[in-house]
Amino acid sequence: MKALAFLVSFGLLAPHGKVINFDTSIVGKTPPGWSVSMTDSGAAPRWEIIKDRTAPSQPYVLAQMSSDGAHPHAPLAIFDGANLRDGDVSVRLKAVSGRAGQAGGVVFRYRDPNNYYVARANALENNVVLFKVQNGHRVLLASSPKHPIPANAWVILKVSVRGDKFQVFLDHRRIVEAQDKTFASAGKVGLWTLDDSVTYFDDFRVDPK
Repeated sequence: MKALAFLVSFGLLAPHGKVINFDTSIVGKTPPGWSVSMTDSGAAPRWEIIKDRTAPSQPYVLAQMSSDGAHPHAPLAIFDGANLRDGDVSVRLKAVSGRAGQAGGVVFRYRDPNNYYVARANALENNVVLFKVQNGHRVLLASSPKHPIPANAWVILKVSVRGDKFQVFLDHRRIVEAQDKTFASAGKVGLWTLDDSVTYFDDFRVDPK
């Protein structure tokens, strides 16, 4: 009941799920209720609250600020307040900078830093890709054709999960779909970046079905 009261008091409960806009969090800190981890090696991720005048919901966003491009790795911010098998997970994201990547993603059915699914958009490659990460290795499930993804502009990335069927949407348009049975049970959800990507996130939504 205390956890429920916390979510209600901070406006995190919507009629059909959770909506997190980070606007009650402390600048410079990882927001409460989130755990930071990483797939592969490299400099430690820097997930922190910053102020952004372009934020869809003012004034704060959650940003991954580490720009280590020396090692292939994937910084993760995992939301501790939801365990989801089927449902919709979405976020508004803005790819700010990066030479190796300008990417942001939505993680679902997360077990640990080496086992999960992720749908990601990359402004350098101009595509949307669905991966599974199994035992630390990324396995491609589906990739879109070239699709414009502007840098330094907000887009909406959403994944819809039903059993072994996954659909990925960008700005409400279905871009990618795939099937996979590797991780069949419920798992946590969260956010993902790649290599030296500096990416901002706002309005994280979880809607169980």
